[in-house]
Amino acid sequence: MMSPYMYFATNMANINIYLSQAMASQQQSPPAKKKKNAPSLPPTTISGLDEDILHEIFVRLPSLPSLVRAAFTCRTFLDAVRSSPAFRRRFRDLHCSPVLGHFIDNEQVTLIPNFLPLRRRSDPDLGAVLRGADFFLTRLPVFDQQDAVPDPDPEDDDDAFPGWSIHDCRDGFLVLGNWSAQQMAVYNPLTRTMDLFPPPPREDSDSDPDDGLYLDFHILPSEQDHRSFRLVCVRHGETGAQAHVLSSSDTSSKWQSFPWADIDGLWPQNGTMVNGCIYWTIGMPNDARVLDTATMQFSRIHLPPRRVNTTWKAGETKDGRLCMASVPFEVQAQRPLDVWFWRADGGGVERWMLDKSLPMQELAEIVQCHIDDGHNARVQLNVAAIIHGFIYLSAHCGRWQHHHPTFWFLSFCLETGVLNKLGRVLDAASHPYIMPWPRSLVHNKLSSLSS
Repeated sequence: MMSPYMYFATNMANINIYLSQAMASQQQSPPAKKKKNAPSLPPTTISGLDEDILHEIFVRLPSLPSLVRAAFTCRTFLDAVRSSPAFRRRFRDLHCSPVLGHFIDNEQVTLIPNFLPLRRRSDPDLGAVLRGADFFLTRLPVFDQQDAVPDPDPEDDDDAFPGWSIHDCRDGFLVLGNWSAQQMAVYNPLTRTMDLFPPPPREDSDSDPDDGLYLDFHILPSEQDHRSFRLVCVRHGETGAQAHVLSSSDTSSKWQSFPWADIDGLWPQNGTMVNGCIYWTIGMPNDARVLDTATMQFSRIHLPPRRVNTTWKAGETKDGRLCMASVPFEVQAQRPLDVWFWRADGGGVERWMLDKSLPMQELAEIVQCHIDDGHNARVQLNVAAIIHGFIYLSAHCGRWQHHHPTFWFLSFCLETGVLNKLGRVLDAASHPYIMPWPRSLVHNKLSSLSS
């Protein structure tokens, strides 16, 4: 572990700036004039800085990886970061969660998803995170066809892919499935932890009239114990859905199955977790299917007014509230990406309200596609996630002249309206790995004991 003195020494140029800014922000009134014979004050040392000054220094660090390295240089720094939820909220409000890279399911080439780090300017703190994690997923067991488990459903494909595929990527966790071996895994590359589970049980056709036309998996990490989580599987059908839950604290690794819920839909897919609820918008014409993971009850909500040839993507604002992005199949000047917030109007009635639109001209310049070229103008988008008030998306020019289009990965801040270019990606359908706030930087009983 780097000592606090070594950390400050290696970052002294920036620390001096942060310290002077922090001291200036702490001054409530102009300093009194010094008396001629007044004794000089002793110089301030690192150990003499109080938590307020440390917070002012840390909040000026450039990124979350920089904060992690600074916090773990000594117990004083770590306690200062852990002990203040207000500082945590302030830091998250000022710093976008860094995208470390992308996982790609390449079933034709590899048995384990590939990870591609997001290329950017030299960042030693980010490099330390990448080097310390296991993004090659080396602990995943590899099965061959001899290890395949016979599938009880004769209608299923006998030649199931023997490798692992990603079903969810959230809060630092990957949910992976290997249907040939009938195994599931929850993997955290940052902490190098892995848990193996069987897939959810198949229900009899009497209790499941649609026989599970689509399976959707979502992970709910514990806020208190970074080693605990719940895994939710939803089996969708045309006339309803069924939820299954597995808890990592249950040593039996058994799924708890809930009754089949009769709720209409068109086999919704790719649900999104927002503040404890899962929203399914794809395959739903005017409403969204919702599962409250606290009560395990299904419901429906109305969607905002829909444009022609658009899909919906649910997400969360900076304060954790629900928002919806209207994503067109092809972005044009007359068909932008709109973001709707669920909020109260002037009369106090909560409803969908249009809040932001993606800046089209700036987007077109990034992907090098002219939006006013008539029918040839085609900016194609894929919204990967909407987290803490930021939209993460990939975009490329789909004009027929571009036989090898470049996919750009971007972030769009819903509060400021700023569009940032983060780097290139190989595939718009990849799974971005966004660094979460480390649970080791949250004060609780487990973190205190581990310290």
